[in-house]
Amino acid sequence: MPEPRLVVATALRSEHTALRGRVDGAILERCGMGLERVDQWLPRLRALAPDAVVVAGLAGGLSPELQAGDVIVASEVRDVRGRTVMRAAAPLVAELRSQGLRVHVGPMISTDHIVNGPERAELGATGALAVDMESAAIVRAMRESGVPVAVVRVIVDTVHAPLNRLSTVTSGARALATLRKIGPAFKLWSDTAAERQVLLAAPRSFCAGVDRAIDIVEQALRRYPRPVYVRRQIVHNAHVVADLQRQGVVFVDELDEVPDGTAVVFSAHGVPVAVRAEAVRRNLTVIDATCPLVAKVHTEARRFLNHGSEVIFIGHDKHDETEGTLGQAPGKITLVETAADAQKVHVENPENVSYLMQTTLALDEAMEVVDVLRQRFSLIQSAPTEDICYATTNRQQAVLAVAEESDVVIVVGSKNSSNSVRLVEVCQRAGTPAHLVDDASGILPSWLVDAKTVGLTAGASAPPHLVDEVIETLRALGPVEVIEREVVREDIRFTLPKEVAN
Repeated sequence: MPEPRLVVATALRSEHTALRGRVDGAILERCGMGLERVDQWLPRLRALAPDAVVVAGLAGGLSPELQAGDVIVASEVRDVRGRTVMRAAAPLVAELRSQGLRVHVGPMISTDHIVNGPERAELGATGALAVDMESAAIVRAMRESGVPVAVVRVIVDTVHAPLNRLSTVTSGARALATLRKIGPAFKLWSDTAAERQVLLAAPRSFCAGVDRAIDIVEQALRRYPRPVYVRRQIVHNAHVVADLQRQGVVFVDELDEVPDGTAVVFSAHGVPVAVRAEAVRRNLTVIDATCPLVAKVHTEARRFLNHGSEVIFIGHDKHDETEGTLGQAPGKITLVETAADAQKVHVENPENVSYLMQTTLALDEAMEVVDVLRQRFSLIQSAPTEDICYATTNRQQAVLAVAEESDVVIVVGSKNSSNSVRLVEVCQRAGTPAHLVDDASGILPSWLVDAKTVGLTAGASAPPHLVDEVIETLRALGPVEVIEREVVREDIRFTLPKEVAN
């Protein structure tokens, strides 16, 4: 299969010189500066019949957070004729960030003149990160032909240091050095342009416990004075947390950060009994978002202990759920993480031992630990129903169903999400490369090159729209056939606590 035909377009001679010899196999073109010259050049671009296009060069910063030398990758490009959403560039973002560069993703505005003074502030107020004079016209032309396009600009002048002869010489040299550095990434990105099949695991994304927890916080925002405090992350997902923060939620590590007499939500992972006691002492209004399946484990722990049983908890140290379960009876529940730990764990009475599990473990790994415990303690007891929750099990079975047919599996979820990490691990143990990403901008180009079939799923705490964005990113890189593999249909719903119930 021939390699994609990549065209890299620059406006200035200095940009062209910086990238010369830096983008292997690419056709490096000067489109000229400004809309009029771009319009004259576009017929040549069409004649080159590229398979991918990168518009690269320098730009003026509109956001106060930008510094000279920062890299901007456009999420959309705007001009007086409208806006074009840019989805194909997400793997390029990941590649540039992997190099340790300061990379920002956001809107780019194209104008027909150099922007400075009050106009810079006006454009910045629209939410755009940077301004140039060529990108919008090139992007629009390529959108009409369905060619993947990325716009990558390096900041040369900023809000705090606008264009002038003295400062621009220094910042220009820095920006061009950065442009030269990022050139090789353009080729890696263009190699991802291809036709693909996406195998979509089902079920995926939010489970009933996560839906309930987020609903609880949103209801609390409507019913209680702001800010509403939440102890720890309500669920382990960076996008969910950021969205709730924008709505007025304040996340805290411990209750001493919560003012007396206010409302506080306990996260879905559960809390130690000492935290509940402190909330009562402080006269806090508690809204408990603990997942009912986690609460079940807490109930079983107390039941076993009340019957004199020594309790072993299989889980991950320092995870919020583990801390909550161990905190049901501090010092009386023993944590075991691995089969090796299970081989060494000491109990006072081997004839009266029980075990419980973290709800988000990988089933196969957890059973290895259980097998060791059963070999050592023949009378060991367990809860009458499974501790590993239905959502964790279902998502692991679903991802395995697509992994066996996939060249690579993408799992959408945050790094501190236990169930998301487990999805990656079960794929890898099955022999399929798998990677965890917070969103599409975490997908490295090297994962997609030569990957004709991509498995896709999301952890139980990852919003469904992030999966859609991954699909749209792949679709922006070439034709995509999406096939869903459903192993089971979930219809479980949990009721809300009385503090926020309708």
